[in-house]
Amino acid sequence: MKRITIDPITRLEGHGKIEIFLNDQGDVANCYFQIPELRGFEQFCLGRQAEEMPVLTSRICGVCPEAHLMASVKALDALFGVEPPSAAKKVRELVYMAFFVTDHTTHFYALGGPDFIVGPDAPPSERNILGVIKKVGLEIGQKVIETRSRNHDIIRKVGGRSVHPVAALPGGWSKPVSGELRKEIQDAAQKNIDFAQFSLQAFDDIVLKNKAYLDLIISDVYLHKTYYMGTVDERNLVNFYDGMIRVTDPEGREFVKYQPKGYAQHIAERVESWTYLKFPYLKNVGWKGLVDGKDSGVYCATPLSRLNVADGMATPKAQEHFDRMYTTLGSKRVNGRYQPVHHRLVTHWARLIELLYAAERMQELADDPEITSPDIRKIPEKITGEGIGSVEAPRGTLTHHYVTDEWGVLTKVNLIVGTTNNYAPISMSIKRAAGKLISKGNVSEGLLNKIEMAFRLYDPCFSCATHSLPGGMPLVVSIHDSAGKVVQTLRQDG
Repeated sequence: MKRITIDPITRLEGHGKIEIFLNDQGDVANCYFQIPELRGFEQFCLGRQAEEMPVLTSRICGVCPEAHLMASVKALDALFGVEPPSAAKKVRELVYMAFFVTDHTTHFYALGGPDFIVGPDAPPSERNILGVIKKVGLEIGQKVIETRSRNHDIIRKVGGRSVHPVAALPGGWSKPVSGELRKEIQDAAQKNIDFAQFSLQAFDDIVLKNKAYLDLIISDVYLHKTYYMGTVDERNLVNFYDGMIRVTDPEGREFVKYQPKGYAQHIAERVESWTYLKFPYLKNVGWKGLVDGKDSGVYCATPLSRLNVADGMATPKAQEHFDRMYTTLGSKRVNGRYQPVHHRLVTHWARLIELLYAAERMQELADDPEITSPDIRKIPEKITGEGIGSVEAPRGTLTHHYVTDEWGVLTKVNLIVGTTNNYAPISMSIKRAAGKLISKGNVSEGLLNKIEMAFRLYDPCFSCATHSLPGGMPLVVSIHDSAGKVVQTLRQDG
């Protein structure tokens, strides 16, 4: 048994375990990505008053509390039969755009980016945010920190707290945006746009102009042809806060488009005995196992998926980069939409385009005079007994579904979290990467990071389950021979 310690660790939220089984020739026969965590929110929230859910569920995660907050309060809007005023919806979306800027920035520079900026074969001790700063310079590192700080400050001032904001209420928002704060947000939004454009240029210079990296991106190691899911507005453009859920098939044709409240007619959840995480799939295609293709109900819901299902971006600068990404990769427009990109590492590029969209949309909302309207809440006056809310979390489509009794006490809770949508694609990507990279039983230290890259591109957030203190995330890769005996273990300790 061989033990390898990588410090810092895997740049992933939560816990994971990979089991790789080799055949007699030493090649990969099967691979499992296990999540040994149990998220109990659907159970321990039962019996609580429904209006507690935005505060409770935003504690699921310290990385994306705003996503759970927004999905939850939208579910409460439906549960209490109330339509928030227009200004309230805009304030919610504004906060959500600030959150998206911080979240996508974190992943590119601290989680996913080190693989490219520092290099996938660099020593593990350098594949981290400090290695990134060493490579790009202290000034850039300061920009990253300033961007996160600037937007968390906006979230705090509008949402009440910089982490786990509390201002969202059924029927609207708790306080209006002042004229003075609006000017501050406008200034922050412009800086966000400048930062997003800088990040896209950095991706161009460091990744796209590096032939080895470009070859890796478009190689068949990280390739899957699945269905894709994302939220689109009335013009079929990307939207993070509201709209219809659109699903396209592996060839890019629209498979279905539905209101979030109708999710149960289209999405089913598969349970396997070897993991605590469920496998959502398209009910009307069916579960065929962890395989891709048109006959498999496996779908993907990521930044790249959102771009694949949309006709375009809703802001001008993001649209320019959207066009450039697809044309660079050889996609052509068919029936008003680009042919889907199936190379999963392109998700990093798509994430940066979304970063720019969030910054531009934040500026649009801050420039809208209605953003300072005092009419930001309609008081609920009834209980309908059921509410479903959905937003696009950075990691995928997020759905909250609540059922209550006549007193508003929860009797059923179901959450389909962004990362949960992608569990099947993540598992498939890890197996494919392992199968392509392991040959005749030869396993090197560099293999570990290449396997990690296969799931890290999805920006998975398994902390929607349970956290371990002080936040470490051990990853164990176990390799079995054809008799099931563990022949090698690669371990990263948290």
